[in-house]
Amino acid sequence: MSRETVFRPHRVVVLALDGLLPFELGIPHRIFGRSRDDRGRSLYEVVTCSVRPPGPVETDADFAVHVPHGPEALATADTVIVPASYALGPEGVLTEDLAAALARIRPGTRLASICSGAQVLAAAGYLDGRPATTHWAEADQLQRLFPRVRVDPDVLFIDDGDVLTSAGVAAGIDLCLHIVRRDHGAAVANDVARRTVVPPHRDGGQAQYIARPVPDPQQASTTTARAWALGRLHEPIQLRDMAAQESMSVRTFTRRFREETGVSPGQWLTRQRVERARYLLESTDRSVDQVAREAGFGTAQSMRQHLQAALGVTPTTYRRTFRADNGPATPSGREDEAAVPAEG
Repeated sequence: MSRETVFRPHRVVVLALDGLLPFELGIPHRIFGRSRDDRGRSLYEVVTCSVRPPGPVETDADFAVHVPHGPEALATADTVIVPASYALGPEGVLTEDLAAALARIRPGTRLASICSGAQVLAAAGYLDGRPATTHWAEADQLQRLFPRVRVDPDVLFIDDGDVLTSAGVAAGIDLCLHIVRRDHGAAVANDVARRTVVPPHRDGGQAQYIARPVPDPQQASTTTARAWALGRLHEPIQLRDMAAQESMSVRTFTRRFREETGVSPGQWLTRQRVERARYLLESTDRSVDQVAREAGFGTAQSMRQHLQAALGVTPTTYRRTFRADNGPATPSGREDEAAVPAEG
C-alpha cells in the first residue's frame, strides 16, 4: 500500500542586515510568497531573520523594520537570500556577529544575493573562484575587495548552481522568478509574474545597463514590432518584417531594438520561442513535434537543440519534470548555470 509523500514547502530565509534597502528586502517575500502549485499550496515558506535576537533592523530609509527571527533561522534554510545592505562598509569585512550567523548555514544550502548582498557572500568565501554579479555601480568595488571572484558587471543575474547573484533593484525580481522557474517550471513563475505585474522572464545574460532604456518620446519604439512578433511566433519571422512594423530600415530597427532591450532581435525571438515551448510542454499534451511547430522552431530537432542550449535538458525531460499533474517538482539540476554574455 503506497503512502502519500508528505508535502513540505521549500524554506527560504532572508537575512536582513543593518543598512538594508527595503525594496530588495520585500522581493523574496513577494515572489516566493506568491508561488502556488496547481492545488493552491504554497511552494515556499519565507521567513526573515537578522544576526541578532528578534527586533528592529535599521534601513537606509527613515524607518526601521521589525525582524521576527534571530540567526538560528539560517540553520533551517533550504535557500538563504542576502538582499542589498550597507552592513560591510568600505572594507568589505564581516562583523563578528555576521560571521557567526553565516556559520549556521548548513552545507548544501542554496545561496543567493541581491545587489550589494554579493559582498556578504564574497566576504564569507562563498564566491571564491566563481562567477558573480552585482549592481553595475558596485562591481568595481566587489572586484577590488575580492579579487578571487570572477565579477561580471554586464548581466542581470548569474546562476552558478548552488550560488546565485543578481544586479540591483529590479534584477532581484528577475533572479527570484528565475529560481521559481528553475524549481517549478515556467507556468508557476509566469503566474507569479502576472500577479506581481512584472515581465515573466528577463534572461540573466541580458545587459544590466542599457544606455537608453526608455526611448526618447520623439523617437519611435520597437514595442509594436515585439507585440506583432509575439502574436505569430509559430510563423517564420524575418527581421525586415519586424522593422516594417515600425516603418524603419533594418539597420535602424536593429540598433533601436538593442538599445531598448539589451539584445538583438534574433536573440529576443529565440528566447520568446523557448518560453513558449516551455509553457506548451508543461500545460498541454501536444507532441514534441507539435510544440516545436507552435513555438516556431519548425522541427523537434531544432527545438531540442535550443532547449538543450538554454536549459540543459531535452523537451521530454523538461516535460517529465514540470508537468503540473506530476505534483510539486523538486529543484532541478543546474539550469542556465552561467549567464550568456550580452552582445556589445
